[in-house]
Amino acid sequence: MNKLATYFKTFSLWELLQGLGLTFRTGVQAKPTIQYPVEKAPQSPRFRGLHALRRYPNGEERCIACKLCEAVCPALAITIDSEEREDGTRRTTRYEIDLFKCIYCGFCEEACPVDSIVETDIHEYHFELAGQQIMTKDKLLAIGDKFEDRISEAKAADAPYR
Repeated sequence: MNKLATYFKTFSLWELLQGLGLTFRTGVQAKPTIQYPVEKAPQSPRFRGLHALRRYPNGEERCIACKLCEAVCPALAITIDSEEREDGTRRTTRYEIDLFKCIYCGFCEEACPVDSIVETDIHEYHFELAGQQIMTKDKLLAIGDKFEDRISEAKAADAPYR
Protein backbone atom coordinates (compact mmCIF):
# COMPACT_ATOMS: atom_id res chain seq x y z
CA MET A 1 0.00 0.00 0.00
CA ASN A 2 2.88 2.36 0.83
CA LYS A 3 4.46 1.91 -2.62
CA LEU A 4 1.13 2.62 -4.28
CA ALA A 5 0.76 5.91 -2.37
CA THR A 6 4.34 6.89 -3.27
CA TYR A 7 3.73 6.28 -6.98
CA PHE A 8 0.47 8.22 -6.86
CA LYS A 9 2.15 11.23 -5.17
CA THR A 10 5.05 11.10 -7.62
CA PHE A 11 2.98 11.06 -10.80
CA SER A 12 0.29 13.48 -9.59
CA LEU A 13 2.91 16.07 -8.47
CA TRP A 14 1.37 16.18 -4.99
CA GLU A 15 3.91 18.64 -3.52
CA LEU A 16 3.30 21.06 -6.38
CA LEU A 17 -0.46 20.92 -5.76
CA GLN A 18 0.09 21.58 -2.05
CA GLY A 19 2.24 24.62 -2.86
CA LEU A 20 -0.33 25.98 -5.31
CA GLY A 21 -3.06 25.50 -2.70
CA LEU A 22 -1.06 27.52 -0.18
CA THR A 23 -0.47 30.24 -2.77
CA PHE A 24 -4.16 30.53 -3.60
CA ARG A 25 -5.17 30.57 0.09
CA THR A 26 -2.76 33.38 0.97
CA GLY A 27 -3.44 35.25 -2.26
CA VAL A 28 -6.96 36.19 -1.23
CA GLN A 29 -6.08 37.41 2.29
CA ALA A 30 -5.72 41.09 3.18
CA LYS A 31 -2.22 42.43 2.63
CA PRO A 32 -0.24 43.86 5.59
CA THR A 33 1.15 46.75 3.51
CA ILE A 34 1.17 50.23 5.03
CA GLN A 35 1.14 53.48 3.06
CA TYR A 36 4.44 54.80 4.47
CA PRO A 37 4.37 58.57 4.37
CA VAL A 38 0.84 58.67 5.72
CA GLU A 39 0.87 55.60 7.97
CA LYS A 40 3.82 54.84 10.22
CA ALA A 41 4.90 51.40 11.38
CA PRO A 42 5.12 50.94 15.16
CA GLN A 43 8.53 51.83 16.57
CA SER A 44 10.21 50.44 19.66
CA PRO A 45 10.55 52.97 22.51
CA ARG A 46 14.25 52.04 22.72
CA PHE A 47 14.94 52.69 19.02
CA ARG A 48 18.30 54.36 18.35
CA GLY A 49 18.37 56.88 15.54
CA LEU A 50 19.96 60.25 14.82
CA HIS A 51 22.34 61.62 17.47
CA ALA A 52 21.86 64.85 19.41
CA LEU A 53 23.82 66.87 21.95
CA ARG A 54 21.80 68.23 24.87
CA ARG A 55 22.07 71.39 26.93
CA TYR A 56 21.33 72.16 30.56
CA PRO A 57 18.18 74.22 31.25
CA ASN A 58 20.35 77.33 31.63
CA GLY A 59 21.54 76.93 28.01
CA GLU A 60 25.04 75.63 28.71
CA GLU A 61 26.07 72.54 26.77
CA ARG A 62 26.25 69.37 28.85
CA CYS A 63 29.34 67.84 27.26
CA ILE A 64 32.32 68.04 29.64
CA ALA A 65 34.81 66.66 27.09
CA CYS A 66 35.57 63.52 29.10
CA LYS A 67 35.97 61.65 25.78
CA LEU A 68 34.37 58.47 27.12
CA CYS A 69 32.05 58.27 24.12
CA GLU A 70 35.02 58.52 21.78
CA ALA A 71 36.86 55.80 23.68
CA VAL A 72 33.92 53.37 23.82
CA CYS A 73 32.84 53.76 20.18
CA PRO A 74 33.60 50.43 18.45
CA ALA A 75 33.40 51.96 14.98
CA LEU A 76 35.68 54.94 15.79
CA ALA A 77 32.99 57.27 14.45
CA ILE A 78 33.35 59.99 17.11
CA THR A 79 36.09 62.64 17.11
CA ILE A 80 36.44 65.08 20.02
CA ASP A 81 38.85 67.96 20.60
CA SER A 82 38.68 69.96 23.81
CA GLU A 83 40.24 72.87 25.61
CA GLU A 84 40.12 74.31 29.08
CA ARG A 85 38.08 77.45 29.57
CA GLU A 86 38.93 80.47 31.73
CA ASP A 87 36.89 79.17 34.67
CA GLY A 88 38.85 75.89 34.68
CA THR A 89 36.17 73.67 33.11
CA ARG A 90 36.76 71.62 29.99
CA ARG A 91 34.50 71.96 26.97
CA THR A 92 34.61 70.60 23.44
CA THR A 93 35.88 72.69 20.58
CA ARG A 94 35.19 69.95 18.04
CA TYR A 95 32.64 67.15 18.35
CA GLU A 96 32.00 65.17 15.19
CA ILE A 97 30.19 61.92 14.44
CA ASP A 98 30.56 60.26 11.05
CA LEU A 99 27.17 58.64 10.51
CA PHE A 100 28.50 56.39 7.74
CA LYS A 101 30.85 54.77 10.26
CA CYS A 102 28.36 54.73 13.14
CA ILE A 103 26.70 51.39 13.88
CA TYR A 104 24.06 52.92 16.22
CA CYS A 105 25.03 50.64 19.10
CA GLY A 106 24.21 53.20 21.82
CA PHE A 107 27.51 52.75 23.68
CA CYS A 108 28.23 56.49 23.46
CA GLU A 109 24.91 57.27 25.13
CA GLU A 110 25.51 54.74 27.90
CA ALA A 111 29.07 55.91 28.54
CA CYS A 112 28.18 59.59 28.89
CA PRO A 113 28.17 60.56 32.59
CA VAL A 114 26.07 63.72 32.05
CA ASP A 115 23.54 62.51 29.42
CA SER A 116 25.01 64.87 26.86
CA ILE A 117 25.00 62.65 23.77
CA VAL A 118 21.76 60.82 23.06
CA GLU A 119 20.35 58.84 20.19
CA THR A 120 16.91 60.13 19.30
CA ASP A 121 14.00 58.32 17.67
CA ILE A 122 14.51 60.27 14.44
CA HIS A 123 15.04 57.91 11.52
CA GLU A 124 13.85 60.00 8.58
CA TYR A 125 16.96 61.81 7.38
CA HIS A 126 19.11 61.71 4.28
CA PHE A 127 22.24 63.20 2.75
CA GLU A 128 22.51 64.71 -0.71
CA LEU A 129 26.10 65.93 -0.82
CA ALA A 130 29.42 64.44 0.20
CA GLY A 131 30.37 65.43 3.72
CA GLN A 132 26.84 65.92 5.02
CA GLN A 133 27.05 62.62 6.91
CA ILE A 134 29.50 64.18 9.37
CA MET A 135 27.48 65.65 12.21
CA THR A 136 29.36 68.58 13.71
CA LYS A 137 28.88 70.02 17.18
CA ASP A 138 26.64 72.80 15.84
CA LYS A 139 24.38 70.36 13.98
CA LEU A 140 24.15 68.05 16.99
CA LEU A 141 23.31 70.91 19.34
CA ALA A 142 20.66 72.20 16.91
CA ILE A 143 19.01 68.76 16.83
CA GLY A 144 19.14 68.61 20.62
CA ASP A 145 17.58 72.06 20.96
CA LYS A 146 14.85 71.31 18.44
CA PHE A 147 13.82 67.94 19.88
CA GLU A 148 14.57 68.42 23.59
CA ASP A 149 10.96 67.72 24.58
CA ARG A 150 10.91 64.40 22.69
CA ILE A 151 14.32 63.45 24.07
CA SER A 152 13.38 64.14 27.68
CA GLU A 153 10.09 62.24 27.29
CA ALA A 154 11.94 59.22 25.87
CA LYS A 155 14.54 59.38 28.67
CA ALA A 156 11.80 59.52 31.32
CA ALA A 157 9.93 56.58 29.75
CA ASP A 158 13.13 54.52 29.60
CA ALA A 159 14.33 55.40 33.11
CA PRO A 160 12.65 52.47 34.91
CA TYR A 161 14.57 50.01 32.72
CA ARG A 162 18.02 51.44 33.40
